[in-house]
Amino acid sequence: MSPVLAAVFPPVLGLLSDAAVTKYLSRGMQAGKENPPQTALRKAATTLSEDEPRWRTEPVRALIDEAMNRFEDQQPRVDAWLAPRLHATLRMTRAEAADGRLWNYLAMLVAPDYVVWRHKDKKSGMAPTTRFSGRHDLQAFSRLWWVAEFFRDGADYRPVETACVYQDVMNSVMRLEVADHRPTAAAIIRIVERLISQKVSNASDQINGLSKAINAAGSTLIFDVLAPDQPVDHDALRDWIADSAHMPDVPRTRLPDGPDDGAVDKQAVDILLPFFEKLLSEAPLRDRSKKKQDVENE
Repeated sequence: MSPVLAAVFPPVLGLLSDAAVTKYLSRGMQAGKENPPQTALRKAATTLSEDEPRWRTEPVRALIDEAMNRFEDQQPRVDAWLAPRLHATLRMTRAEAADGRLWNYLAMLVAPDYVVWRHKDKKSGMAPTTRFSGRHDLQAFSRLWWVAEFFRDGADYRPVETACVYQDVMNSVMRLEVADHRPTAAAIIRIVERLISQKVSNASDQINGLSKAINAAGSTLIFDVLAPDQPVDHDALRDWIADSAHMPDVPRTRLPDGPDDGAVDKQAVDILLPFFEKLLSEAPLRDRSKKKQDVENE
């Protein structure tokens, strides 16, 4: 933990409104030079139930500390390691994860130092406000949980690691409505795997182009007609969440197991893959040869 931001964090997660973040987030905090006003923030927040072990902050804080130690000078690489482990530590439904107040609380009261460490802009020397409180694909912790949720294949988090190789998957694909359609997400991962194996030099541009082409091609409903997704086993998900009451901390040297709520239908993925490859071959690509963009520090 940063000496500047070292503080006694609350024992249980809570909910903190966007208005409270706007009120108390200072430029000094964004630069990692000031401590958050813990007393004021706790008064403004609503604490979650202490009776549910899954809301304990200690396992999350320990995981974040290890992430910063492991990737001390390699911030972009932390996403692939941390995303599946954060998802497996914070076990919840999509409805619960959609509440931005939870991520606000985590960023402001539990791990503001991580937000600065991971997202400090090289020019301004500050982490953008959207990394403390922002859209699901921008907020420092929400983006990690949702990339794991969108791209996992049932209990298998290996596709999540692939999704985190190129930041454009998180910066572009996660914004799409169709990212919620599991065969679409899996087909995109198959293409990313091909780009990696072929060591394509402009892979980021291709992912961006594919993302725009898929967005223009249709809605989730259309893709679900082309390649129907299998129903998720909600009972298995509930069991996985309930198991958090007596599960040890997630493993550090191997991937954890996600909820065994059903694998993605491979036949549906095979239907979409040639369609997406065609979209990619026809998609206009951005020319970033004159000016490289550092999307890591947005």
